[in-house]
Amino acid sequence: MYTRRSLLAGTAAVLGGCLENGGEDEERGNGSSVTGTEGERIDGELDLREANVVDVSVEGEEGTYTFDVTLYHDDEGEDGYADRWVVESLDRKEVGRRELAHPHGTRRFTRSSTVATDESCVVVRGGDRTHGYGGRAVVVNLKTGEARGFLQGEEPSSFDEGDCP
Repeated sequence: MYTRRSLLAGTAAVLGGCLENGGEDEERGNGSSVTGTEGERIDGELDLREANVVDVSVEGEEGTYTFDVTLYHDDEGEDGYADRWVVESLDRKEVGRRELAHPHGTRRFTRSSTVATDESCVVVRGGDRTHGYGGRAVVVNLKTGEARGFLQGEEPSSFDEGDCP
């Protein structure tokens, strides 16, 4: 069943050129299953009030990487939508950022950006206008391409070398 909100969000996404994943996105509630990084199941664990990073793909050469980041968030219009994702060093210094200009509805969506960094392991976090950085973050080993997801809760967690896959 489609709600008026999901139909309007889907229409806006198509008109705005933002429909991704071959049109397979669908509205999901907080208790749904999502496949995250490395194919693990995230069953009902996500707080959709937070901007959750559910997948990260990285390509590039040492020093310059293209990140494809998939967020999943219950966008509530102009006041509460997921408005960015960031790449941070393990000591929380921002090394890259992708700004998001508008809401995407309650669905997964992917955006890309190129980041220059000499870090070997980074944290990718989603952020929203209301709550900041919380929800699910992903730690990525840039040497191996391996990634590991972490549920942070409402506040951003700290990570160290032991968290790098």
